[in-house]
Amino acid sequence: MYDELIQSGDLSLARKSVLPGTGFFLPDALEDDLEDQQTEAALEGAEVAVIADPDADGLACVALLREAYDDVQNIPEPDADEDGNGNDTDQPEPVADATDDADEENAVVAAGDTDEPLEEPEPTPHNVALVPASPHDVEDALARVAEYGDEGIDIFVCDLAPDRYEYVEDELAAALETADSIAWYDHHQWGDDVAQAVRETGVDLVIGDSDEECSADVVYRSLEYEFDPMYEELAAVTRDHDLWLREDPRSDDLADYAYWTDPAEYVEVVREYGVDLPEWVTDYIAERRVEKEALIEQAVGRAELREIGGYTVGITYGRCSQNEVAEAMREQGADASVIVKPAGSASIRGTDEFELCHEVAGKVNGGGHPKAAGCKPDIYDDMLDYANHWTTRGAVTKRVILDAFRDVVDEAAEEGAAQADDADASDD
Repeated sequence: MYDELIQSGDLSLARKSVLPGTGFFLPDALEDDLEDQQTEAALEGAEVAVIADPDADGLACVALLREAYDDVQNIPEPDADEDGNGNDTDQPEPVADATDDADEENAVVAAGDTDEPLEEPEPTPHNVALVPASPHDVEDALARVAEYGDEGIDIFVCDLAPDRYEYVEDELAAALETADSIAWYDHHQWGDDVAQAVRETGVDLVIGDSDEECSADVVYRSLEYEFDPMYEELAAVTRDHDLWLREDPRSDDLADYAYWTDPAEYVEVVREYGVDLPEWVTDYIAERRVEKEALIEQAVGRAELREIGGYTVGITYGRCSQNEVAEAMREQGADASVIVKPAGSASIRGTDEFELCHEVAGKVNGGGHPKAAGCKPDIYDDMLDYANHWTTRGAVTKRVILDAFRDVVDEAAEEGAAQADDADASDD
């Protein structure tokens, strides 16, 4: 296949909006080989491995851990190969699609939506090595650390949650044989059985309240270290976006920058500057947001509203920043919103009126929070199914997810009726 057929950087906006990024077309075997090489290089000589979701929350956890372990800082500086804003002019233009999909359990989206799916290892080895992972492949990251980490390494897993213990059981056992200790810090909703099984292995598992804390908060309060106030502020501003509070405008900058730049760069920039990013970074973000806003407009323009069991559900399709698109549909009257992505996944967003997003996602190969979840329906058997997905703007995926909404709403109504009957019976 010709490279230009899968490079989306030069596509028109209309086409870029409906097609997945370059990463989608990389064979799994190639990705696995490259990730093996990168993990081995990152772990060489490292005393600590941090397996983290590479969004702003997960990377804030890495920054906190590097600070606590007094790890070296690699501050990025503009050089002759970069433009005036510090951006590498030799790199393909990244897609303007800031997203926190990686924060949604089982939402397999990151590689499919980005034009630069695999990052180069950090130039200077760190004592605290970053091993990026998404919720659907945390077990692979554990296996790589078990294989390439030095005996006695300390492992931290941050901002990631398995739906089932069986998904990570063997890999976690292998990691425990290599590691001196494993700590797992997260804020997602865990099943009691999953949390108990992980703790019984000897892992120090700390789960924060997903309505009150982000994972950076959990790391900040769990480590026995006196952090500089800038790190408390980093956790607070990260929480503002991760919990979609939207009270601090700097939180959107952090989220966008974490998505658009290399994870290693993000960690070192926030360690140096905190949440008040330098001008060359804010200029870079502003430039990328031009396309981001245009992609949001494309998705909002395709939005439809459906009535399901007394709820209004907005649904659309496109490569876009799903939170802003969901907010636009909420303003149009949606109680819940679905954004179907070209890579086959979908983001589900709720409101105070609808807090069952995780249950909807759970019926279509996903999970998450009551007001924010992600999924990838198991309906793609071959590339012809994906071709149909792109040309119909996700018609089958939309139908499957809307059916899941109907099932969840019907089940909730039946449960409510049963509880009412029980209450009446007890009154009698």
